[in-house]
Amino acid sequence: MTLVAFLGFMMICLFMYLILSKRMSAMVALMLVPIVFGIGLVVMGMADPAKMGGWMKDGVLQAAPTAVMLCFAILYFGTMIDAGLFDPLVNAIKKVVKGDPLRVAVGTCILSAIVSLDGDGATTYLTVCSALLAVHKSVGVHPAMLPTLCALQVGIMNLLPWGGPTGRVLASLNLTSEEVFLPLIPGMVVATVGVLIFAYVWGMRERKRLGWVKSVSATDECTNIPETASTDTLKRPQLFWFNLGLTTVLLYCLMTEVLPLMLLFMIGTGLVLVVNYPKLADQQERVKEHASSALPVISLIFAAGIMMGIMSGTKMVDQMAQSLIAMIPSSMGAHMALFTALLTIPGTFFMTNDAFYFGVLPVLSKAASAYGISTVEIARASLLGPPPHTFSPLTASTWLLVGMSGVSMADLQKYGLIPAIMITLIFIATALVLGLFPF
Repeated sequence: MTLVAFLGFMMICLFMYLILSKRMSAMVALMLVPIVFGIGLVVMGMADPAKMGGWMKDGVLQAAPTAVMLCFAILYFGTMIDAGLFDPLVNAIKKVVKGDPLRVAVGTCILSAIVSLDGDGATTYLTVCSALLAVHKSVGVHPAMLPTLCALQVGIMNLLPWGGPTGRVLASLNLTSEEVFLPLIPGMVVATVGVLIFAYVWGMRERKRLGWVKSVSATDECTNIPETASTDTLKRPQLFWFNLGLTTVLLYCLMTEVLPLMLLFMIGTGLVLVVNYPKLADQQERVKEHASSALPVISLIFAAGIMMGIMSGTKMVDQMAQSLIAMIPSSMGAHMALFTALLTIPGTFFMTNDAFYFGVLPVLSKAASAYGISTVEIARASLLGPPPHTFSPLTASTWLLVGMSGVSMADLQKYGLIPAIMITLIFIATALVLGLFPF
C-alpha cells in the first residue's frame, strides 16, 4: 500500500471517528479533515500547493447539481406537506397501524420498496420520510428505525438497471442488463425478505419497550394518534388532485429522465408555490420555513465536495483503488468472484460508486479472466454490496435521509450498518446457491 493510499484510508477513518464519537459535526469534519491531510501531502512534497484550491473548487462544483436538486426537492415536498398532499395517506396509515410498532416497521419497509422502484434514493427518502415521519413520531418508536429501514430497502432496489450501481457496471464492463441484472432478481427478493425480518424483530422489540397491548390498541382509530387537521390555514384540500397529479408527473419525469433532476424539482417547486400560495408573502414564508431543513443538507453536500475534490486531485482515490486490488492474494485467484463480492462491501462504503465501479472493477474483471471467471460473473458479484453503501458518509442522498429524519449519521450507522452488512451476506449466499458466480 502506498503512503498516499494509507493516508486516504486514515483520513476516512479519522472522519468516521470524529462524527461517530460526536466530537465534530459532519459538515465541519468534511471540510477540515481533508484539508489537514491535503496540507500534509503538500508538506511531504506529494501534492502541489498551487493546485489545492482548484481541487477543492472542482469538488464543490461537481457537488453543486446534487445540492441544487436536494434544495428544491426539500422545498417541493415540504410545501406539499404544508398543502396537505400526504394527509390522506398518513391518516390512512395511522388507522391501519393502530399504534402498533410492528405494523409501522413492516409498513415502512413495504412503502420504501414500492417508492424506490424509481431507482433514486433521494426521491425515496423524500417521499417516505414525508409520508411516515409523523406516524413514527406519533407511535413513539426508535427514531432511527425509519431511516434505517428506508436505507436498507434503497440499498437493494438501487440495483435496478436505471439505478446507480448497475448502470455503472454495465457501462464499465460493456454488458447488458439481461446478462447482469435479471439473474439478481431472486437474490433481491430474498434480501428484501431479510429486511422484512429485521422490521419484524425491531417492531416486536418496540412493542415490548412501549408496552403496546393489542386489546387496548386494536381500535379502529388510535386515540393517542391525532388525525391530521384539515382546517389548518396552510392546507389546500381543494387543490389535492392538482398536487397529486403534479407529483405523479414529476416522479414519472424523474424516472424517464426528461430533464436533469435539479431542473425538474426547480420547476415543480415554482409551480406548487404559485398555485397553492399565490400571494408573494405566503410563498416567501414557505421558503423561509423550509430553509431550516434544506440548509443543513446543502451545506453537507458542498462540504463533501471539498473532501472528494482533494481525494481526486491528490490521486488519493486512485491509490486507494489500487491498494484494494493489491490486497488480493494469488491463492484467491480461483475465488475471485466471491472475493469481489466481499470487497464490494468496504469498497463502496469507503469510496464513491464512480471510483469503485469505474476504477477498481475493470481491473478485478481483467485479473479474474486469467482464472477462467467471466466478466458477467464478476459484474454480478460486484453488485451484491450496495446495502452498506447507503450508510456511507460519502453518499450524498444519505445526508438527505439524515436531515429529513432528524437522526444523526452516527446514530443511523450504529442502528443500521451491521444489519446492512448482514443483508449483503444473505444476498451473497443466495447468489452462490443460485450459481450466479463460482465459489
